Amino acid sequence: MSILKTAEFVSPGHPDKTCDQISDAILDAHLREDPDARVAVDVAGGHGGVFVTGEVTSKAKNVDIPGIVRRLAGEGELVIRLSEQSPEIAGGVNSGGAGDQGIMVGYATSETPEFLPLEYVLARNLNHFLYNRWPFDGKTQVTTQDGKIQTIVASFQNAPRQELLAAVQQWQQNQSHASSLEVTTYHINPAGDWQVGGFAADAGLTGRKLAVDNYGPRIPVGGGAFSGKDPSKVDRSGAYMARKIAVDYLKKQQANEVFVCLAYAIGYDQPVQATAIIDGREEPIKGYDLSPNGIINFLQLKRPIYETAARLGHFGHKDTPWH
Repeated sequence: MSILKTAEFVSPGHPDKTCDQISDAILDAHLREDPDARVAVDVAGGHGGVFVTGEVTSKAKNVDIPGIVRRLAGEGELVIRLSEQSPEIAGGVNSGGAGDQGIMVGYATSETPEFLPLEYVLARNLNHFLYNRWPFDGKTQVTTQDGKIQTIVASFQNAPRQELLAAVQQWQQNQSHASSLEVTTYHINPAGDWQVGGFAADAGLTGRKLAVDNYGPRIPVGGGAFSGKDPSKVDRSGAYMARKIAVDYLKKQQANEVFVCLAYAIGYDQPVQATAIIDGREEPIKGYDLSPNGIINFLQLKRPIYETAARLGHFGHKDTPWH
């Protein structure tokens, strides 16, 4: 039976990804001065305005939010509404517990060197390739059939259709991940060439590209977004640890695919669920400190490393400790 699998990716110039980057750049700026900063920042932007809101408890004194917004989004109206972290939430975190309830899904597969789903890797790599030529708003989508490229969708701002098609085909010829079927279907700027993109064309919001930030639509998503959250938030640190465990189990057991599920209750330091499904066989996870502080220390998460993850993707990069 023929199996079709599809995934998409969006460029750093996409409105949602711009908001993710602003949130994580603000987080990074706090962590540079105060590694213990508590940060939960959301950004909404579009049509000449940016709204920054959330909670920050930090000793950092030199965080230039207007400068960060100008660097990533350009000039425009800026509204900042930030308060300190709720004392009730802080109490649970200060004692070493999770800052919220949540479910985190980790995944690893042997089908690519990045241990990520093939269709997701192809969509992401194509997007990065095109963005290097057209550093604007853009989206890609790749459908595979039985491990081969069947359909490619690419829409990029300021990219003439014929030039964009030529670039897509150039990229495709160099792929070692997946050869193409005899006939590949292309949808290149399918609504026509376009010059108005980013915040000028649409609104963006932190955390709206959950499937892009995780593993594509084939893999379940726990629910919590990553960007703008310091590592005391298990939405982020737990998801990174789940990925690390999935990769470890994949290698140790020479498996084809591994799913990991971690679940937490607010204020408690140990997960209420920690299981791995290895090629369809479920077993409990052992041998890891899965407390929030244990994860933070093991993965060295108090460093200013998050804007890059928001820009390029959170998983599959060898220079990250959760790979």
